[in-house]
Amino acid sequence: MLKDVWAVGDAYEAYVGRWSRRVAVGFLSWLQLPTRGRWADIGCGTGALSAAILTQADPVELVGVDPSEQFLMDARARILDPRVRFRAGDAQALPLEDRQFTAVVSGLAINFVPDPARAVAEFARVAAPEGVAAAYVWDYAEGMQMMRYFWDAATAIDPAAGELDELRRFAMCRPEPLRALWTQAGLQEVAVEGIEVPTVFKDFDDYWGPFLGGQGPAPAYVKTLTDEHRDTLREQLRASLPWAEDGSISLTARAWAVKGINPG
Repeated sequence: MLKDVWAVGDAYEAYVGRWSRRVAVGFLSWLQLPTRGRWADIGCGTGALSAAILTQADPVELVGVDPSEQFLMDARARILDPRVRFRAGDAQALPLEDRQFTAVVSGLAINFVPDPARAVAEFARVAAPEGVAAAYVWDYAEGMQMMRYFWDAATAIDPAAGELDELRRFAMCRPEPLRALWTQAGLQEVAVEGIEVPTVFKDFDDYWGPFLGGQGPAPAYVKTLTDEHRDTLREQLRASLPWAEDGSISLTARAWAVKGINPG
């Protein structure tokens, strides 16, 4: 099994960060939380969700936690706001005090945590009484179309590539496992909602280029290929993607969002 790589901020932004930012807007609107709260962004990465929180929720404090020092450096460079602190840490053992945060949120990270149940228990631990613990993950099964087209093409050429497909690897890409995970953590009033955003690529290079950046399962797989195999995959994708008359490629990305209340 290839090791997932999350280190180069610009490559991550080109691959999924730009789409995560769009989902973050819908996610925060769905949460409908009052402004001026204390927020924790777990698995904050390069700061896509953190930036949206600052704009939409006007927090008094925001703490971002991520295990990647490289991503944290990128987040600190992107977000210059005295209300924000970025800290290195593990979602399974958060470096945060108990019962402190109005909202504990996570964007696109929970599937990459070795023990998701332990992470959600940590979300509940640091959420204030009546605080919200919430997250969103890509719908790898069908709703994250840029990845679905990629893996369908990859496995058509190399069936072994299917073992790396996020659909097979990550159970938390559907509503019911997410609902169960939040409920088992003792959170109440658990709800799950789909959030869909357009992902329009101006041309094929705009779609294909981010898969060469090495950040995430699909790009990590591409880096292992021979030049010939990579070229074959590229042309398989070129033939399978839906094209507009102007050469653009219009897809959609769906994430599943889940939230629950800490009863205290």
